[in-house]
Amino acid sequence: MAANVYASATEDGGGEESGQWANSAAATIDCPDVGSELTDVPEGARGDVDNELAALDRQIAEAYQRLQNSAQAQQQDGGFAENAIMNPLKEKRAATIERIAIAIDRVGDRPEGLDSLASCTLRETGNDNGGDQNGGDQNGDGAGQDQGDQQGQDGQEGQQGQQGQQGNGGQAGNGPVAADFADITSVQPGGRGGVQGQNASRGSFTTACGVNANGVFNSDNVIVAPGVSNGAHHFHDYVGNQANNAFASDEDLAAAETSCENQDDKSSYFWPVLRLQNGTVEQDANSPGGGIEGNAGEIVTPKQVTMTFVGSPQGEVAEMPRLLRIITGDAKAFVNGPANANASWSCTGFEDRQLKDKYPLCPDGSDVVRTFKFQSCWDGRNIDSANHRTHVAFAAADGSCPGGFKAIPQLVQRIVYDVDAPSLQDGGRTSPLFAVDSFPEQVHKPITDHGDFINVFDEGLMREMVDCINEGRECDAADLGGDQGDGGGGDQGNGGDQGNGGDQGGDGGGDQGQDQEQPGGDQGDGGDQNQDGGQDQGGGQDQGQDQDQGQEQPGDQDGQNQGQDKGQEQNQGEDGAAGEPTDKADTPKTFASPKATQRGRDKDAGQGGGDGKDDEAADQTPAGNIPSAAGAGQAGSQGSEGSTGSQSAAGDLADTGAEMWPAALGGVLALCGVVLLRRVRRGDIR
Repeated sequence: MAANVYASATEDGGGEESGQWANSAAATIDCPDVGSELTDVPEGARGDVDNELAALDRQIAEAYQRLQNSAQAQQQDGGFAENAIMNPLKEKRAATIERIAIAIDRVGDRPEGLDSLASCTLRETGNDNGGDQNGGDQNGDGAGQDQGDQQGQDGQEGQQGQQGQQGNGGQAGNGPVAADFADITSVQPGGRGGVQGQNASRGSFTTACGVNANGVFNSDNVIVAPGVSNGAHHFHDYVGNQANNAFASDEDLAAAETSCENQDDKSSYFWPVLRLQNGTVEQDANSPGGGIEGNAGEIVTPKQVTMTFVGSPQGEVAEMPRLLRIITGDAKAFVNGPANANASWSCTGFEDRQLKDKYPLCPDGSDVVRTFKFQSCWDGRNIDSANHRTHVAFAAADGSCPGGFKAIPQLVQRIVYDVDAPSLQDGGRTSPLFAVDSFPEQVHKPITDHGDFINVFDEGLMREMVDCINEGRECDAADLGGDQGDGGGGDQGNGGDQGNGGDQGGDGGGDQGQDQEQPGGDQGDGGDQNQDGGQDQGGGQDQGQDQDQGQEQPGDQDGQNQGQDKGQEQNQGEDGAAGEPTDKADTPKTFASPKATQRGRDKDAGQGGGDGKDDEAADQTPAGNIPSAAGAGQAGSQGSEGSTGSQSAAGDLADTGAEMWPAALGGVLALCGVVLLRRVRRGDIR
């Protein structure tokens, strides 16, 4: 099982490199969201409908790319965009929507009115705000800002590019821009949360699953587009379940490895990656979902990720059904409007102030915080719905659920990043802008932020969660049931941050590249992860060594055998096991980010050997999380380095023989000497 799967195939292959995107992003394409209108799709039609909805997303992405690449033609011909891009898009959408209607009609009632959703329009993005360098003070009360305010911000036509293009790390004017940021100190603090009733369930349950420092990414979305490669058109960070990709079945998820400390939490938690627009060329620069679709720059590994489940202000909560899917927020909120948006941006020390449609400018010493509060009411029947929304709901202001719904634990996800406030005055040249990945036409607007969750908790652990919450206790999954024996499996190199509970390693995940080695021991060598890569872990931490080279190679062509032969002698049995799945011919390409893996908790750890921490580090990378063949080769080449430390404690039969033969030879020579001496003496006597 290859965990960090990047299924790269798209129907048309994307075709063009990120550098070919045009320098204009003054307009985007606004199409009605067909999926949100399909609230009732018969089970027998779901597969076909999902595929056609994915085709609609692909059509928009392709049309948007043509729009970006035809700036000169648009200037020469005012009707070019409408005639060459928008009309053909409408025709494609009409045909696809008709196929959706036919698929539903085969097994149920044909939906009415879908044909009216085929037409799309061009609209301004606000990304042409060349002169507006003061985005930082965009009406700081972002918690109340609405979509319209953000969309119309500096809608001057023309000068695009100056600030949007300069210093934004290769997103080619596709956002973000200064107007997308607000100074958190100018935001008014929000009111306190709702009052809890007398019967409120006041407990909480936390689960620690790392920060994805081992670099598990893909541009799929198994909830919205199952079976469709690049269905998200942007990259996600994954923690928890390590088998999540477009083709993962429920059985795959249930049997997968997990990065959570409590191995009975195999749930999948994923969200769009955050990137610095600093010109870094990641491995996905020429890949669908990455640079080809306008998602460029350095992927930032979170400093800290916490998942907390809380109760209901009105009463007890019920257990979540296994494999329940929940999406919070709207990845298309920039064009869809804010109805389903649920983004919350803030800064540490200022979390009583939340921004909905702006990225925060944080003061020195304060970190960027993304918060997702998931829906907490369930319809009691379905683990998903046709539009992936109607089976769950948010509680009302008083904490009550809609009629027919029951309260379930609410997942509150908090993601912290150690990134500096961008220098808006020079378009991010001095300190780079940052943004989440997005669908191309959503131009990286902060309002499009969203989170995804699939419940794969063991049912026993889910019961313990509910008991904790309903009884008013504060519980940590790491202290409850389950198989915590290899807490490392939980940590998975995911930042080591889980080592000290709530702080998640504090700067273990945050000081990426420096402090993350601390929990694993041997910081001295581990700090040079880009050089010696996961020395003590052979294939297991190969990302740190050669992420740039082989990230997209599914097998262990070069050094896998070496990594297994030598790694197994060095308390690296896991590495050998981990290498095997990636050898399958039908395994999709693997993908990992250099930054994410360099920040990996330490996978160096074993370099020092003597304190036993190398064993711990080796345990922290479950089988199936090898992102490329590069590190496997590195493991094989470890030779002397890998053997120092653990080899003496775990030699094999060949080692034993190698150590014994000099002694045996000495014994033979001594015997020969005795025989010769006797013969000489006999000769003397005669």
